Amino acid sequence: MITQITIIGTGQIGASIGLALGEHKDLFIRVGHDKDIRVANQAKDMGAVDRVDLNLPNSVAGAQIVILALPLDQIRDTLKFIAPDLQEEAVVMDTAPVKSAVLQWAKELLPPNRYYIGLTPVINPAYLDTPGSGVEAAHADLFKNGMMAILSPQGVPSEAIKLATDFSHLLGAEHLFMDPVELDSMMAATHILPQLIASALLNTTVDQPGWYEARKLAGRPYAAATSAATQFGEANSLSGQAISTHEHLVRWIDALMDNLYVLRQLLASKDAEKLLTELARARAGREKWLDERKTANWAATESAPNVNLPTAKEVFSRMFTFGGGRKPKPPK
Repeated sequence: MITQITIIGTGQIGASIGLALGEHKDLFIRVGHDKDIRVANQAKDMGAVDRVDLNLPNSVAGAQIVILALPLDQIRDTLKFIAPDLQEEAVVMDTAPVKSAVLQWAKELLPPNRYYIGLTPVINPAYLDTPGSGVEAAHADLFKNGMMAILSPQGVPSEAIKLATDFSHLLGAEHLFMDPVELDSMMAATHILPQLIASALLNTTVDQPGWYEARKLAGRPYAAATSAATQFGEANSLSGQAISTHEHLVRWIDALMDNLYVLRQLLASKDAEKLLTELARARAGREKWLDERKTANWAATESAPNVNLPTAKEVFSRMFTFGGGRKPKPPK
């Protein structure tokens, strides 16, 4: 029996998941759905899915695994729409950066014996400086040497949790189990806050007095500092993420304001020596983080036990024994 994996949302993340699984077509079928048919067809043309299903409920019928590679603001409505058509013991996994809200929606909307597990992917360090977030930016190795944060709610069978960890390894990522509050706080600091800072910088400069001439001089530092405001989805998606983690973000913004005030005081007092210390400390911190991300050997760094990665056949043999259902349609 072939395992059906349905990927809802075939942008960079969804298409990359499909591409990463592309070497194992003998074991499963990848069904793709996207509200933009052109994006879905592009994903199919590049080999990320085996077939496209325009009907959202029909796309999940018979699927043992459903991946919601969607912006946070689209997940609740999608869960509500597909819930009646999910087969028993289907595992639904999302890739949104924050999880507390999705966890509540899953509890509210999923029928009994349909299980939610949250995934938050952290990409391959080789692509940290690569722009783009659409289907054209998808890569089969996007998750290689990255991290997959896993949220496993209470009541989810251990077989489903094991499936999620094996699935993460199959994509090339290490897994890390996290509490939803802890995960949301970390993602607020490292994913949402940079986008809000970029937006604040834009609002501080664009269309302000002097911008007419300043725009002609704005170069690489300005482009780099503001790129996060537009790279990761629409403004409504960022707004939804920010509101859902508002308590965490308020604390992080307070800390940011403290650091900005330190810089302000050093500039006001013309304390060049202390300013240099602050700037050097920041630069060293970034270089250390980037070196650790590129090395991507977290287990060795943190003295954790080695993880024996399963083969594709081992992963999908476990899928066969968890969640039965109808045999999916063969690829066209």
